[in-house]
Amino acid sequence: MPEVLIALGGNVGEIRETFDRALKMLCDGGQARLIARSSDYVTPPWGVEDQPPFVNRCASIETSLTPHALLARAQEVERAFGRDRANERRWGPRTLDIDLIAYDDVALNDADLILPHPRLFERAFVLVPLNDIASDRAIAGVRVQDALARIDATGIERLPLRPR
Repeated sequence: MPEVLIALGGNVGEIRETFDRALKMLCDGGQARLIARSSDYVTPPWGVEDQPPFVNRCASIETSLTPHALLARAQEVERAFGRDRANERRWGPRTLDIDLIAYDDVALNDADLILPHPRLFERAFVLVPLNDIASDRAIAGVRVQDALARIDATGIERLPLRPR
């Protein structure tokens, strides 16, 4: 099955609990299975800075879903946690954001989905947690750890583990 790297982010509500529940919904053990997850990180807002800090996490999953079917499922999970893409401010506050970062080595560029994620290498808030679980993984010919070494990760802090 293809391996997919995903990024989760949010800054409204009980974010870490939302991440745990969202991953359980996304990775039901049938069509998608969780392989690994990063630590959680508190990160400065990106794009729109007049909002609370975000929490970010990355995960690696195996899935039998196609890229578009996985995207649709991820957006269903977002909606289940109150996300309303049609009525929110771009890069503004949100309960949950799930981005597909890479789907195996698939390169895709259509109206609904671009893979690998087009802004991956600009976003320390994705690269820092991604480095936890995929430091040697090459995405578009660039290893995650090398991409992270090239950008400013100031203000990103690992959160302590929570009791399960």
